[in-house]
Amino acid sequence: MKIYLVDAFTSKPFKGNPASVCILEAYPDKQWMLDAASEMNPSETDFIALDRDGYNLRWFTPRSEVDLY
Repeated sequence: MKIYLVDAFTSKPFKGNPASVCILEAYPDKQWMLDAASEMNPSETDFIALDRDGYNLRWFTPRSEVDLY
């Protein structure tokens, strides 16, 4: 697992919106992702995992999953 803190929506360091990006081999259970998002505590934490069709993305706030669809 790799975790990055990125500045979203900007090309300048320390500007834009902070977001955590967590790259996984497979998704853990939802509660683990909620706990991780709460611990990292930016407004959005993105979890990326490889599945049979390519990469899949799930977004979480520190309190809930964001429905992307």
